[in-house]
Amino acid sequence: MIMVCGEALIDLVRADGDLWRALPGGSPTNTAVALARLSSPTAMLARLSSDAFGASLRQRFADNGVDLTYVVDADEPTTLAVVDIDGSGSARYTFHLHGTADWQWTPAELPASLSRDVTAIHAGSMALAHRSGGGVIEAFLACEKAHRIISIDPNVRTVMCPDRDEYRRMVERWLAIAHVVKASADDVSWLYPDRSADDVLAEWSRRGPLLVTLTLGGDGAIAVTAAGDVVRVPGVTVDVVDTIGAGDTFSAGLLHALDVRGYLDVEKLGRIDETELASVLRFAVGVSAIACTRAGADPPFAHELDTAG
Repeated sequence: MIMVCGEALIDLVRADGDLWRALPGGSPTNTAVALARLSSPTAMLARLSSDAFGASLRQRFADNGVDLTYVVDADEPTTLAVVDIDGSGSARYTFHLHGTADWQWTPAELPASLSRDVTAIHAGSMALAHRSGGGVIEAFLACEKAHRIISIDPNVRTVMCPDRDEYRRMVERWLAIAHVVKASADDVSWLYPDRSADDVLAEWSRRGPLLVTLTLGGDGAIAVTAAGDVVRVPGVTVDVVDTIGAGDTFSAGLLHALDVRGYLDVEKLGRIDETELASVLRFAVGVSAIACTRAGADPPFAHELDTAG
């Protein structure tokens, strides 16, 4: 089983005129749903509000077969994200997050122990970066590193920390915890505006992760292994409706493909070869491309794919 840890919020997307659609979202939420749809057993570790939006999020997880055993019942309201889609389908977000459920973690709310069938924990994004609870999650991941694969997606959101230097130090601290790191070209260009993506990936790899992956939008993806091998795969040409959840679907595709090949294991992941990694990346790029052809965070199901991964 793959556990996903992080925020579960509501995306407010303009439907027509003054009407808005309230859609379950948040990077970790989207990744958990995408994993479950790809047929990977998935559990969510999140604080879910008791309000109406929290109920909608619970239903979203339940409808897609995500295990809610580790969910914490929260009294605070659900976080809201107002989504603006530009002409190219790219999404920009404005967040309403003061005093909301996602950031109020205490150590007592995190599981004291996990089932042995939890082979990996995927985390990151806003819940890990937020000052109220991010340190609690970070300490939890550091403790779990000895027992299972840790995957982190920084998913930089400057609203959490507009100070570039501070954000960079935070992300670099996470590199010491993670076995797998997935970031976007936008993440890297904001964190390191004066450095090339290849240079940053090489440095990140030297800081400890066994696999570092960078998504390049329509140009595909690039990854660096613990052995220093660099693998690039091209993008898939599709008619883009919007990019909501595309990066999260890539994360899910990456973890699912590693899982079915037996690489969610520290020893095996450290020995992954270029051919296997290229296949993993092509799968992740393919499923994220499908997500771009659909409105909102709507990742594909396994039965919609030509292969199961």
